[in-house]
Amino acid sequence: MTDIENRIISGKGEDKNEGTYQYATFAGGCFWCMVPPFQKLPGVIEVIAGYTGGHKENPTYKEVCSGTTGHYEAVRVKYDPSVISYQELLKTFWHQIDPTDEGGQFYDRGQQYQTAIFYHNEEQRILAEESKKELEKSGKFEKAITTKIIKASTFYPAEEYHQDYHKKNPEHYASYKKGSGREDYIKRTWGE
Repeated sequence: MTDIENRIISGKGEDKNEGTYQYATFAGGCFWCMVPPFQKLPGVIEVIAGYTGGHKENPTYKEVCSGTTGHYEAVRVKYDPSVISYQELLKTFWHQIDPTDEGGQFYDRGQQYQTAIFYHNEEQRILAEESKKELEKSGKFEKAITTKIIKASTFYPAEEYHQDYHKKNPEHYASYKKGSGREDYIKRTWGE
């Protein structure tokens, strides 16, 4: 395991500003589609695709896809809270998913593609709960919000070929996002 992988898993880094940075972890279905929306936000330092919430140590993509490890495909966002708030990250998360789908997201089915907010501290838990309640009260969705709010656990970075997939394979990424139904859903629901 590389040094950067060790730092991500433990949540500790070597940046001179590390003490001022925080982490947020979100599962929103296919992690390829969850990286770009966060990367473009001011104050976001790094977005890593990976696996969390399961029981197997160091799972592989194939193992997670089998649905036997209990892991979610997720992204870990490293951000500067003096530039961007956790509430803004939550809003970005909600605008990427169908929070009423308990069986996965769009084309991708199974527990590993379900949505969840993994909170790193009590403040994040409270803010996540509040944002979920606001979404429920908004009347935007006819069905119940099924996104879980779970205490963060060990985060395993995905294999290198998954990192920045939208940059490495832009044509395949674009066709996948469109073909999965995610792109049209976001436009229809949020006008984005």
